[in-house]
Amino acid sequence: MDTDLKNYTLPQLRQLMDTFGQKHFLADYLFSFIHQKDAAALSEVTPLPKPFRQVLAEAGYTISAVTLADRHDDPDGTVKFVFELADGCRIETVLLQDGDRRTLCLSTQAGCRMGCLFCATARIKFQRNLTAAEIVEQVYHARRLFGAIHNLVYMGMGEPLDNLDNVMRSVELLHCPSGANIGIRHITLSTCGLAEPIRQLAEHTLHPRLAVSLHAPDDATRGKLMRIGKKTPLAELIAALKFYQQHTSRRITIEYCLMERINDTDAHAKALIRLLSGLKYNVNLIELNPFAGCPFNASPPARIRAFAQVLTDAGVETIVRYRRGRSIKAACGQLGASQLKPH
Repeated sequence: MDTDLKNYTLPQLRQLMDTFGQKHFLADYLFSFIHQKDAAALSEVTPLPKPFRQVLAEAGYTISAVTLADRHDDPDGTVKFVFELADGCRIETVLLQDGDRRTLCLSTQAGCRMGCLFCATARIKFQRNLTAAEIVEQVYHARRLFGAIHNLVYMGMGEPLDNLDNVMRSVELLHCPSGANIGIRHITLSTCGLAEPIRQLAEHTLHPRLAVSLHAPDDATRGKLMRIGKKTPLAELIAALKFYQQHTSRRITIEYCLMERINDTDAHAKALIRLLSGLKYNVNLIELNPFAGCPFNASPPARIRAFAQVLTDAGVETIVRYRRGRSIKAACGQLGASQLKPH
């Protein structure tokens, strides 16, 4: 039995009220106090009758929270939070500020199973999936400190589609009008390319934006960079993306980290265009961010510009994502880097 009320969607809370013989409107109060007003304990949910609050408490129901263990601020305005979970696991969350707009990069696992060689998080032993409550609490903590969060990107520690049920429950919680009320088009899930979960996502009732970390246009190169490349051929991944697009009509963001002499030639760019033919997509080019023991070098700026130009000339919407938060190890691929020992 799940006793963490922060994990419950509004329909699930209404079912819980039925269990205790209570009216559904009490579920609405409970949900809004947890997800809008940051209630940290049942005693703070004052619209619930005190005797019923006591019944819930005696039945073991609680409202969970995470602990802020550390905070790092970069001169460029990026903020990295290090959260400690109830069992001692640590995760990292990144706040990106662009004027008055705030984007939060969320973690979904403590550690990661995917083993991508250019990512620091992949070097950390996988510990466990995060609950939906632990995911949304990252948002609520940032909101307490900085105000409204406008965009959510599930691109922190872990592979979101490797924890699909909890991730989609967190999306439902954060999208709910009675809670944080974040628009579904302002929520992005990133995956290294898990084909079957992409198909499952296509058939879900909610369709956040989808970003796919591709990083190579051929199986041989991708297999050298990413463990998933050895398990899932690109043909299978592209088929899953076409299935997703047929069901959702959503454009897909392709993420591509450029590594010197590995995947950054004009020939790679042209191969990428051929691979993605038939999809509606845009491309984010990412500078490789260093961490202890990374076996690759970042592509030089001139090579990045040349690669981007090939895509642009072919009519592909392309954005170069320049490094932010590097001084605090908060850039793409660096989360968890502070836990690694230099080689």
